[in-house]
Amino acid sequence: MLNSLDLPKRPEDTRVVVAMSGGVDSSVVAGLMQREGYDVIGVTLQLYDHGEAVHRAGACCAGQDIQDARRVAERLGIPHYVLDYEDRFREAVIERFAESYIAGETPIPCVACNQTVKFSDLLETARTLGADVLATGHYVRSQTEGNHRALYRPVDLDRDQSYFLFATTPDQLDFLRFPLGGMTKAETRELAREFGLAIADKQDSQDICFVPQGKYADVIERLKPNAAEPGDIVHLDGRVLGQHQGIIHYTIGQRRGIGIATGEPLYVVRLDAENRRVIVGPREALGTREIILRDVNWIGPGTLDELPETGLEIHAKVRSTRPPKPAILRMRDGAAVVDLVDGESGVAPGQACVFFDSDGDTARVLGGGWIDRTSAFVPLPASDSDQQEKVVTQI
Repeated sequence: MLNSLDLPKRPEDTRVVVAMSGGVDSSVVAGLMQREGYDVIGVTLQLYDHGEAVHRAGACCAGQDIQDARRVAERLGIPHYVLDYEDRFREAVIERFAESYIAGETPIPCVACNQTVKFSDLLETARTLGADVLATGHYVRSQTEGNHRALYRPVDLDRDQSYFLFATTPDQLDFLRFPLGGMTKAETRELAREFGLAIADKQDSQDICFVPQGKYADVIERLKPNAAEPGDIVHLDGRVLGQHQGIIHYTIGQRRGIGIATGEPLYVVRLDAENRRVIVGPREALGTREIILRDVNWIGPGTLDELPETGLEIHAKVRSTRPPKPAILRMRDGAAVVDLVDGESGVAPGQACVFFDSDGDTARVLGGGWIDRTSAFVPLPASDSDQQEKVVTQI
């Protein structure tokens, strides 16, 4: 007979390590596991420390949040450990974030954090503590399908975090559990009150944890002092409209704060890091039909090599805030290519494209990859080096 974690053991003989961030969700997971009689250990990771984070609302994994996690563990009567992962987090997440931004991409550090620090390093730590599973407060569901556990969207789609977990491997999924996947946020907060937790009404984390007030450029300039090199702001038709002080100050789809005044609304449609150019154009220039991916992780049935030549019908999600949309996934010259049936706007390299088998709350996550490049509806203006190459070719 299986327990509630799908393991053939009594709860009291099952050790559960809970990743406790100090927030409501992970605290309730610890409370649920303790109430069900499992052998629970709480673990909190200290990932960064930049003064302002200590008391900043909406952060996680530093300062006040560590204190909150410790108090929750005391309230529940479970052991609690704080592990210093600052060096690993800086190397695997923060440095990669900065390098990606400098390259003109729009990175998602939360995925990298799950992929490396939380579901690789912390998972191994949980194993050394004799854990049978590692439980987290993510709003996703998993269940056994064949020889492995499969990942699904949660019941509460407003809290869906499956987009951030596409890089989880089958072996990691087998060890992970997500007790909140069948609950709403309101139900979670009610349980926090039932458990007598002081953080029951605590604000959810909003910004990227190591970026105070969402000021990405400030963080990157501190990490990479010479990263903000000036360059041209160029219209799609080739006109140079002005100058910028570094492409790290811009993101795909941005309209406000571009730094130029024209008689038409203009959007950032591309970031040309090699030539230090910010490419702007009308809204329709943001349209994308085809996405070429790198570092694809497949957790669906079968393998990518078994995809039909005509492609696999999927639903693709190109941003965490957008719903999955119909798409075709195929392999071409060894690369995974996604054809967005209805197109999407503002798709940026460095973001993730996540695959689902449908678009509802029963949708299974099939995997995903990092967006390497896209095919736009309109051509980009040629750079000076491109123009020179054309002249040489003509000669």
